[in-house]
Amino acid sequence: MNIVVIDGQGGRLGKLIIEAVRKKYGNANIIAIGTNAVATATMLKGGADEGATGENPVVVACRIADIIIGPIGIVIADSLMGEVTEKMALAVSRSNASRILVPMNRCDNLIAGVDSQPINALVEDVVSKIQQVIK
Repeated sequence: MNIVVIDGQGGRLGKLIIEAVRKKYGNANIIAIGTNAVATATMLKGGADEGATGENPVVVACRIADIIIGPIGIVIADSLMGEVTEKMALAVSRSNASRILVPMNRCDNLIAGVDSQPINALVEDVVSKIQQVIK
């Protein structure tokens, strides 16, 4: 199972997700794709098997992914303070992978009907959603 985790800015969310996924699904191949080098380095510290940075790695990883995980901004061009390009958002959106998108009410993208939750609660929900996907 190829799990692609995409994150930007400092990569903290991605790192927490990778740590939780690694703990529950130790044999999964986890690929960390950062929209910048800091995010990638942070996610690699979380236990990803491999990592890369930038637009083309997002496009390539989305082709081989079984599951894509990241903040909801990864499907919105110009989100994450402008780090997500149109090509990245399109690659995630068109991928045949299942997507688990974390609702983050930031960067002018507000999700109606979703209360703000602590990041640890969001990460726990991500792990439970993986179980739903792989059934």
